[in-house]
Formats: sequence, C-alpha cells, structure tokens
Amino acid sequence: EVNRVLYVRNLPYKITAEEMYDIFGKYGAIRQIRVGNTTETRGTAFVVYEDIFDAKNACDHLSGFNVCNRYLVVLYYQANKAFEKMNTGKKEEDLVKLKEKYDLKTPGRN
Repeated sequence: EVNRVLYVRNLPYKITAEEMYDIFGKYGAIRQIRVGNTTETRGTAFVVYEDIFDAKNACDHLSGFNVCNRYLVVLYYQANKAFEKMNTGKKEEDLVKLKEKYDLKTPGRN
C-alpha cells in the first residue's frame, strides 16, 4: 500500500545519512531518514517523505538503482507486516516457556 514511508534494503553498509539525503532528496522534501546500525538492521533504512506523491515517485525511480554496485530494493513500509513478525517471535518464545514450565515434549523432535 502506497504511503509516505519507504523501507530500503540492500544498502551499502557504509552509506551515510548525508548520502541517503542526496539520493532520496531529489524526489521531494524528506521528513526523516533512519539508517540501520545494528547487525540485524544494517543495509536497511526508512525514508519518510513529507508528501505521499514524492514517496511514490522515489519508490518508482529508485527501485533497482545502483549504489556502490548494489541494487536498491525500495518498498512501501507496511506496519502490519512488521508487527506480525514481532508477534510471531514473541508467540514462539511464549510457547517454549510454556513447554518448559509443563515439561512438554513435541513428538518427533528432540
């Protein structure tokens, strides 16, 4: 679903916020850029535009754009998918704790 927030993957690990503004700022006013800095999030970023039409234009033009021999993957951020992943991990943790608490074993697994 089209919105003002873009999720960018396959970024060079050493890219700076300034370089991100140079690349994405060509398509409109940017409210915020967050570049991933942990081992799980590096190579990714969130780019928030002021206007939804600027976000759409950037997404259309920058998907597949070559930066330091890496082709960018630019997607619209989908909050529901992000929360689903978080909830799945939490549910799995809860399930493991319950199995340990009640000393349950899953048949066919060690």
